[in-house]
Amino acid sequence: MDDKTLALVGFFAPCIVYLSIGVSILFSPWCSWQRNALSDLGHSVKSPVAPIFNLGVLLTGFLTIVYAVTVLKKHAPYTCICLVVSASILQLVATFDEVYGSLHGVVAILFFLSLWGTAVVNAIEKRSRLALLAFLGGLSAWLLYGMEVYSAGIAVPEIVSFAAVASVLQVSAIKIYLRTQ
Repeated sequence: MDDKTLALVGFFAPCIVYLSIGVSILFSPWCSWQRNALSDLGHSVKSPVAPIFNLGVLLTGFLTIVYAVTVLKKHAPYTCICLVVSASILQLVATFDEVYGSLHGVVAILFFLSLWGTAVVNAIEKRSRLALLAFLGGLSAWLLYGMEVYSAGIAVPEIVSFAAVASVLQVSAIKIYLRTQ
């Protein structure tokens, strides 16, 4: 594949997880932004949509790794390394779903920490204000959740954190796509 196509892979990778979350929620009337974690959708014993949710998470992780090691590494090598780590841990979130109990919790925490690390590294490496804002936005969502400033389930800071950093990566993919001849 050429760099232009691979940049599109980077742009569309997060869209797959958004689609899988949307479809999973659509077919899960029990799921609530007020009560649930996103991972509840991927519980392989309790959730009938677990295959849809977990496949979307796994595929997003895989495509993100492909984007990082093929195209992003040429433009932001340190961000690439962090992104590969984050995307690999994202795949572990789906692999070790909630059936695995505390192992899933540890992997989920590591995912968000690595995601924030990726944003910080990108902010430094590319002098990206957007990446800094993504880090601060994700961190703020978790802090406000922990302080019970708003009443919502843990899915809210989860999606805010992911979407913030994913938007940084999507912008980078668009820039790479537009620069590639």
